[in-house]
Amino acid sequence: MNAAAQPGNVYLAGAGPGDPNLLTLRVLRLLETADLILPDDLVSAEILALAHPGAEIIPVGKRCGQPRITQAEIHVLMLEAAQAGRSVLRLKSGDPLIFGRAGEEMAALRAARIPFEVVPGITTAFAAAARLKTPLTDRSAASKLILATAHHAAGKSEPTPKWAGGLADDATLVIYMPGRKFRVLAEDLIASGIVPDTPCVAISNATAPEEHIHRTTLAGLDDADVGPAPVILLIGHAIQLPASDDRELKDVLSLESAANCSGSAG
Repeated sequence: MNAAAQPGNVYLAGAGPGDPNLLTLRVLRLLETADLILPDDLVSAEILALAHPGAEIIPVGKRCGQPRITQAEIHVLMLEAAQAGRSVLRLKSGDPLIFGRAGEEMAALRAARIPFEVVPGITTAFAAAARLKTPLTDRSAASKLILATAHHAAGKSEPTPKWAGGLADDATLVIYMPGRKFRVLAEDLIASGIVPDTPCVAISNATAPEEHIHRTTLAGLDDADVGPAPVILLIGHAIQLPASDDRELKDVLSLESAANCSGSAG
């Protein structure tokens, strides 16, 4: 397989959670060779800086329920560029197949007979767990991993992720895009059957210098304690951390932030 972006092809690729060091080599090569790059809002400026100087970059993100561009318009940008013989990198945060719009975009590309490739990225749940130095599954605590979202397409009425019988004791629940009503979300999950003292970690801006980690229980989850969006929630007994690990993580983040500031100063 040719690692460089090919004319007339579209690449639905994952940029990972934000830290440029977590990009795959494949996505880096596409950044260096694609003619047109269509990034989501959560793709960091540091990652976009890796694009070659001649690349055209058109942000196509949707945030806070106020899209600057419609999904149909994104399809048009991809199709017209590819039909004109340009290589297109549709760059999504995390992994393109986890709670993105890759399904809709693949359908549009297939309908137009445009060749495309899906390039995986590190999804935020895995990156956040790695930063916390905790497993999402564990032979003694969790044999199931559930990925859910509290964000739905327009017209879908269910406001929070629910399922009959609550959460199994041996499962870890990860909630992407939980919104900002964390107390309401926690109460709904408890009402669905999840034990109130189940450990919960809210990670804001995972892997970024401004990363904020709040460790509590589901019953203790409160809006004011959680950092700014984007936020991901990890819920389950496998994610308990010793206090010493929390201190170590904060020390590491402080050192990284200091290093980043030093580097940017020249």
